[in-house]
Amino acid sequence: MAEVTAGMVKELRELTGLGMMECKKALVEANGDMKVAEEQMRIKSGAKASKASSRVTAEGVVSAFIAMDNKTGAVVEVNCETDFVAKNDDFVAFAKNVAETVAKNNPIDIAALSEMSLANGAASVEETRKALLMKLGENITIRRFERYATTTGKLTSYLHGSKIGVMLDFTGGDEAMGRDIAMHIAASKPKSVDASGVLAEDIETERRIAIEKAREAGKPAEMLEKIAEGTVQKFLKEVTLMGQIFVKAEDGKQTIEQFLKSKSASVTAFQMFVVGEGIEKKVEDYAAEVAKTVAALQG
Repeated sequence: MAEVTAGMVKELRELTGLGMMECKKALVEANGDMKVAEEQMRIKSGAKASKASSRVTAEGVVSAFIAMDNKTGAVVEVNCETDFVAKNDDFVAFAKNVAETVAKNNPIDIAALSEMSLANGAASVEETRKALLMKLGENITIRRFERYATTTGKLTSYLHGSKIGVMLDFTGGDEAMGRDIAMHIAASKPKSVDASGVLAEDIETERRIAIEKAREAGKPAEMLEKIAEGTVQKFLKEVTLMGQIFVKAEDGKQTIEQFLKSKSASVTAFQMFVVGEGIEKKVEDYAAEVAKTVAALQG
């Protein structure tokens, strides 16, 4: 049996990113052969990733990266199963490096991103993900990303904790102004920059509901369209960035559109991610599970 030294364990840990005890066990099983141990750990990591892939990942973080010239950037959502793992330093670092990888390499989708070398890492995005999954014991997924490469404007980002992230492409104004707009987006959650970005079916739904409500309220038929139009315009003000009241408006009335005009600035685009948005979380009834276990033991 070959001797497994602390230095060998440290080297394998650096190669795989996995725990010290797991590395030592792998080296013992491989009789001290570093290459065999690394290969076996990657195989096991892949198997573990496969078993975990069906588990719901509704927790996680949003991370962002912007290049030094403020022209290229990306925002990503990386998910895990529990908030505990979402706060793990290695998990957070992985998400940051994924954002940088997206910004610098411009992948067309998650599959393409997975094959790329991870920024600030020694392996691919997918290999690093699997290693992290094995180390932390939870399913880890890269859910989505958005990349910006602006030619006329500049980028800024805002992260509200780690659960909400905004990337903003704007022209005119300074960095402080851009950050204020990004913070507003995180707080008010607009659907688009202006009315042109709102889905036609959403507008039609609001119009249809307004007409039916007015009709049930006994409003004259000739007034229905006018009432519906008023409702649609109110809806558009609520869901578009330009129509919303700026959260920092001193008079409580100034819209984002008015604020930007006063700064000779404009917003080209934005992307906001909220961790777990739209993911159906499994509701655990722990009391029922305990009762079920006790009944099984007694029966």
